[in-house]
Formats: sequence, structure tokens, C-alpha cells
Amino acid sequence: MQKYVLSELDSGERVISERVSSVRSVAIGFWIGAGSRDERADRAGVSHFIEHLLFKGSRAYSAQAIAEIFDALGGELNAATSREHTVVYARVPDSHLEDAIDVMTDMVYAPTFADVDSEREVVLEEIAMVEDTPQELVHDLFSEAVFGEHRLGRPVIGSEDVIASVSPRAIRAYHRSMYVGGNVVVAAAGNLGHERLVRLLETARRRIAEVPSKGPRVRPPLVKAPPPGLRFARKDTEQYNLCLGAPGIARSDRRRFAASLLDGILGGSASSRLFQEIREKRGMAYAVYSFTGQYTDTGLIGIYLGTREDNLAACVEIAAEQVADIAAGNLREQELKRAKENVKGRIMLSMESTSNRMSRLGKSLITDTELLSFDRIIAEIDAVEPEAVGELAGLLLAPERLSAACVGPSEERFHEAVERVSPALAARAAAAA
Repeated sequence: MQKYVLSELDSGERVISERVSSVRSVAIGFWIGAGSRDERADRAGVSHFIEHLLFKGSRAYSAQAIAEIFDALGGELNAATSREHTVVYARVPDSHLEDAIDVMTDMVYAPTFADVDSEREVVLEEIAMVEDTPQELVHDLFSEAVFGEHRLGRPVIGSEDVIASVSPRAIRAYHRSMYVGGNVVVAAAGNLGHERLVRLLETARRRIAEVPSKGPRVRPPLVKAPPPGLRFARKDTEQYNLCLGAPGIARSDRRRFAASLLDGILGGSASSRLFQEIREKRGMAYAVYSFTGQYTDTGLIGIYLGTREDNLAACVEIAAEQVADIAAGNLREQELKRAKENVKGRIMLSMESTSNRMSRLGKSLITDTELLSFDRIIAEIDAVEPEAVGELAGLLLAPERLSAACVGPSEERFHEAVERVSPALAARAAAAA
């Protein structure tokens, strides 16, 4: 059974930890409630840009010193940005926890924002890399197709025009407004004691007295998703890379357990319907899968496939047929049982990693999601009935809710494929052309 301890520092940070005495490591993460959905249009990508710049030096440590210290610790240091948060995380031997906290606290709260222009070029190269990787680019286009002009529709990485022009002053202002005590969660898992963790954080925090300690930031919710959309990027690729799907459910929605099983049955595993029907039986695609994403107030559910032009329409049609079959309640008993065991097994295996345990704690707290015990999660998965999975498939992936995005040579072929599953969406796109 997972046992965690939760505290709050005087400066506003929430601290959560779990002791795993069977290991000699500690995973620790600083979770900041700042993601791409928190940015103004003229600052799109600044959260991700700051993630890069945190490694370029802080008040007490140069970029080289940060790299050398973690190399000397035998540790790992990295960061990531999503639509709703930024996280700076590390895994170190338990004997070096104090050193890791000292450096990471300085990085997060006191970056010097050195070498902005050189790192700007790095991020611009990263944007170009995504543009040259159609299987990644299509997911950004898909978010835009589903969420339109809303901030959730923007790429986390940002846009070339903003990154090329955003000033150091604007970057510092955004950092000051978002990297505040009440908007930060520190999560840790491994061979550590909670009281010592709190003491180390308080000591490191006191060295940076100028950091404000405002309360948590409340972001405006997505009240209503925009109408379904189509997005297309023409590239002379051998394959069409396509995403088809719709808004999903929020992270705290009780139906998320049924959504996980739907994902597993539809396209989330090697025995899933899409993998078997499209790849194994017909050889029409190398990569085909379903996916889900969950945010504070909404989510994403979709299907990805990469295939040649001759197979595009047929693959889309097969995917729609499988969704309709599940929605009609045609779930085999063994199919649902296998999906349940798969989800439960992946959860249990992931908990053998202190990094995954830390991420579970940090993400739950920074997104204000209830942190359920493992026993409760297993019980919730076991309790999902076949009817709940079918009902969710019919509700979320109904033809009239579908959006689509594609990267490939011909927009006309893309529209023809989409028309097979959503004539109204294709007609709306034709009318707007």
C-alpha cells in the first residue's frame, strides 16, 4: 500500500513524499503550474522556452557547474513541459539528496536567463525538427483541430515567430508571475524521510528570499469545446499521417477508468482491435494506435495511423467500424478481461520505479486530482462494466464529434477519407475552402 506524507512550506509550496526503503535512490521533482495553456498568444511557447533556460545557469551555479555536479553525483537531471505544467526532475543516490535539492531550488527560483539568444536558436531548431517529423507534427495539428483557437490547441513547443522575438524581459516577467510558492509542488519518492526533505527545502528556499509566495494560480476552464475541425499540412511524404478523434474527459472524471479500458481495447496494445485489424490481418500500416490525454477540465481521445495513399480511406473506415462495434456493445468477455489485466499490470510495473512514483504524486497534486490508493484504483478498474466502455465509445467518438488532422501529399485524399466517417465535417471543410 502506498503511504505518502503531505506538508506545506511557509512560502506556499506543497511538499509530498513517499518512502521506499528498499531502494538507495531518490526521485525528486519541482512541478510548476505553468504550461502552454497559461500563455498569451504573443507568448506562445514561453513555458517551454523557460524550461530550457533553467539549465543555462542560476544565481549560484553556471550551466557547466549544474551539469558537472549531477554527473559527479551519478544522477539524472531533466525537465519537461506540457499544456498544464512544467516539471524539473532528478534521480540521485539517497546520500546526495541535499546537493540535488540545493542545485534544483536555485535553478527553479533563481535562473539568470543567460544565453537567451543561443538557446533561442536551439528551440527554433527543435520546432524545425517537429516540422520535419510528420508523426509528431500531426498530433499538434490534431489538438488545433479539436480545440481551435483555445490555448489547448497550441503546440507546447511554441511558434517560430514568438520564440524568435520574445524578449528576455518578457521571459523574466512570466517566470516571476508563475514560479511562485503557491504554484509549485515538490514531490519525492525513494529512500528518504519527509521531515528531512522539508528541512532541506526550507534551507534551500531561504537562500532565495526574494521569491514571492503567492497562492496557487487559478486558470480559466474550457467552458465549451469549439465545433469539430480539420487541419492539414501538405508535405511530400510517402505516408499519410492522420489523427482522428474528439474531446475526451477530464482527469478527475470517474469515467477515466472506462476510458483507459476503451483505449486498451481499441488501439492501446498489440492485441487491440486496430493493431490486429489494420496491421496484423491486412498489413495496411506499420504504426496504428489509439491515445487519450486528460487535462483539468477536458481531454483528448483519438486514433493515429500512418499509411500509404492507397490504404488511407480503407484504414479510416476500418477504425470507424471498430469504434461503432464497441459502441454497439459488442465486447467479448475475454477482450475486456485482458484489457483490465493489462491496465492493472502496467500500473503495478510502473510503481517499481521511484521516478514513476514521484510523477504520480507530483502530477496529482499540481492538477488538484484525487490521489487514490492502488487498491482503490484496482477496484475501480475491476468494477468497470462492458456497458460503460461501449457507452463511452459511442459518446466520445460519435461521428458528429470527430475532428481530424493529417500530414501528407494531398489534402483532397485526406478529405475523401474523412468523408467516409464524418460527411458533415468534410462538407464543412469544403464549404470553407
